[in-house]
Amino acid sequence: MSTSQPAARQASPIGRGPERRNLIEGPIGKTLFLFALPVLGGNALQNLNGTVNAFWVSHSLGEVAVSAISNANIIMMLMLGAVFGISMAANILIAQAFGGGDLVMVKRVVGTATTFFVVLSTGLAILGGVLAPQILTAMGTPPDARAEAIAYLRVIFAAMPFMYFFAFMQMAQRGAGDSRTPFYFMMLAVCLDMTLNPLLIRGVGPFPKLGIAGSATATLVGQGFSLACMMVFLYRRHSHLLLRFEDLHLLKPDPTILRALVVKGLPMGVQMLVMSVAALMMIRLVNSYGSLTTAAYGASQQVWTYVQMPAMALSAAVSSMAAQNVGARRWDRVAEIARKGVAIGLAITGSVVVILYGLGDVVFWVFLPAHSTAVPIAHHINLIVLWAFMLFSVTFTLFGVVRATGAVWAPLFVLIISMWVIRIPFATILMPHIGADAIWWSFPLGTVTSAGLAALYYRFGGWRKARFLDEKPKGDMADTGLASPPMHEEAKPFLVRSDAATADPTPDAS
Repeated sequence: MSTSQPAARQASPIGRGPERRNLIEGPIGKTLFLFALPVLGGNALQNLNGTVNAFWVSHSLGEVAVSAISNANIIMMLMLGAVFGISMAANILIAQAFGGGDLVMVKRVVGTATTFFVVLSTGLAILGGVLAPQILTAMGTPPDARAEAIAYLRVIFAAMPFMYFFAFMQMAQRGAGDSRTPFYFMMLAVCLDMTLNPLLIRGVGPFPKLGIAGSATATLVGQGFSLACMMVFLYRRHSHLLLRFEDLHLLKPDPTILRALVVKGLPMGVQMLVMSVAALMMIRLVNSYGSLTTAAYGASQQVWTYVQMPAMALSAAVSSMAAQNVGARRWDRVAEIARKGVAIGLAITGSVVVILYGLGDVVFWVFLPAHSTAVPIAHHINLIVLWAFMLFSVTFTLFGVVRATGAVWAPLFVLIISMWVIRIPFATILMPHIGADAIWWSFPLGTVTSAGLAALYYRFGGWRKARFLDEKPKGDMADTGLASPPMHEEAKPFLVRSDAATADPTPDAS
């Protein structure tokens, strides 16, 4: 198929619904901001859900139950982190295909990914349920929390198929330009989870008293029911993301697409692992200064979580938007997405940082008693660390753009350098000389390093020549640029404004 037709015409077969934003035409800044808002709302809901669930468990079952959930949740986060990269890879493939107007490719990605997630999550559910005691023993779970942790973890493993597929379908919809529908069903899942949590833990009214397993059951019901409702909604809306009877043959995995999901998704999933292990190393260093410092650090981390949310939401929005424009061969817009994304990220994150500095110690009173001696320590930590999260938004935004072409290894290497070559060694080496301040200063140092390397890679790296698929899957497909998205000379990096408005920067390679 020739790519000489305008990108807008190529994309027309996809159609538009009231919930889908056109990501390859129109004003970039406004579209990006509005597209990112529901993603941010979903992240905030998930954090709120975790906080509320921890509240009910601690106030209903005590400290031992909290310890049990903490141990089990580490496993759950590792399982979700492992699948995050695959979901993100599917998101980008779907977005590129939507941008190029290739419905066949959209359905092929959905079919392959569906089979992959169903098989993987079902296998993990069975294996994890059987091996839950051995897993917790290997983690060194405290003996008094072991029985409750086993009960909780087994239900969580049973919920994995729903959680995995729910996460995949949310990512897929964002790739298709719809960030609002996933937010609505995430809201439904969170509301169900928070409502059922105390009812199933305590056995209120007709609900059975399940104890700690009730908290996990609330998650299972919330995710499962919301997933079912979302699938019905998408079928009624005739979504192009769902396979109908005549499409069921696409459930047979396409080797080319499956290879791309794994090869490209693996580095993005490993990033979660790298960050988790680095966080464990940092908490070990902090623990050496006693419980007050650890409490202050924990309160600061809670604040940092909310500061990071806008950047993470913007990064997800940038990836979807950039990938659609890569598929549509709108490289001029890809460069503009990077510029606008960086500007919006700096403005939002900078505003949050200024507000938090202005509030002073008040922000810690949610997590620490107002008169706790840990509050001044947390205040000191924030003075050193908080400002650097503005640069965190730059890193996430630029890497959201480069990942949209299939360049997934550079972000992983930058993360490893900033955390394992800079942050942890800096803190370890200087702790004997400047005390705990070495830990706090290691955070902005690592953030500055990652932002600088991200900017250098965006400006001079080879991400413009990256490709998500090494070859086109067999069959008739539109030329979406999935197999070869070379960068046009006029599509300059965000540091240099591009005046290009071409829909197709390369000759027809078909």
